[in-house]
Amino acid sequence: MADTGFPLSPPLLRGAIVQLMEDLGIIIPNMIPFQYNPEKVTRSFKPWNPFDVDPTKRASPAPQAAPFDPEESYQFTLELDATNDLEDGNPVAMLTGVASRIASIQKLVTPSKGLFGDLIGAAKALANKPLDKQAERSVIPVSLLILGPGTVLPVRVISISIEITEFNARLYPLMADVTLDLRVLTPEAFKCKTTAATEFAKAAYEFTRLQEDALAIANFANALSAAKSMLPF
Repeated sequence: MADTGFPLSPPLLRGAIVQLMEDLGIIIPNMIPFQYNPEKVTRSFKPWNPFDVDPTKRASPAPQAAPFDPEESYQFTLELDATNDLEDGNPVAMLTGVASRIASIQKLVTPSKGLFGDLIGAAKALANKPLDKQAERSVIPVSLLILGPGTVLPVRVISISIEITEFNARLYPLMADVTLDLRVLTPEAFKCKTTAATEFAKAAYEFTRLQEDALAIANFANALSAAKSMLPF
C-alpha cells in the first residue's frame, strides 16, 4: 500500500510490532514499524476439537463444547529495503543496511531482562564478572501486533524466517524478506504473573475483541436487510 501523494488520499497507516520490555520498573518498547505493510496477511483459527478426546479416558464432551478459546495466529512477510535510507544518507543504513531492523526482529524471540538489563549482563560477561547468583527463569517480553486501530493483539512469535536478497560490500544485508508466524495470546496466558506489560496486553486484547463484537452486531443489521431478498414473499 503506497502513498500516492494525492492530497485527498487517506493517510497511510503502517502496521507495527511493539515488544513491551520492562526495565527499571517501566516499560521500554522495542518498536518495529513496518517499512511496507504486508501484501497478504493470513489469519488462522484452530478451535478446540471435542472429537479428539479419548472417550475411554473421560466422558465424551458435547459437540458444542468449547472449554478454550480457539488458537488464533497470523502469518505474513515483511519486506526490508535500505534503498531509501541510503539515498537519505542514513549513517546506520550506509554501514549495516537493514541489519539493525533484523536485530530488532530477532529480539522478539530472545529471552530478555530489558534493554538496560541485557546491556549490563553483556558488559559483565565481557569483563568476566560473575552474574547474579540467583537463577531466574528466562522470559520473552510480550509483544503487540498492531494492524491499524482495529487489531491490537498480544502475540508470541512462533517462528521467524529471514531471506536476504542483497548484501553490501561488508556483507551486511541491504534487502531482506522476513516471514513471521505469530500466535495470539489470550488473557488466560497471563494468569501466572501480573505486570504492567501483561495488564496492558490484556487491555489491548479486550479492546480488539470489543470492536469485533460491535462489527458483528453491525453485520447482523445488514444481514436482516439482505434476508428480505431471500424470502419468497
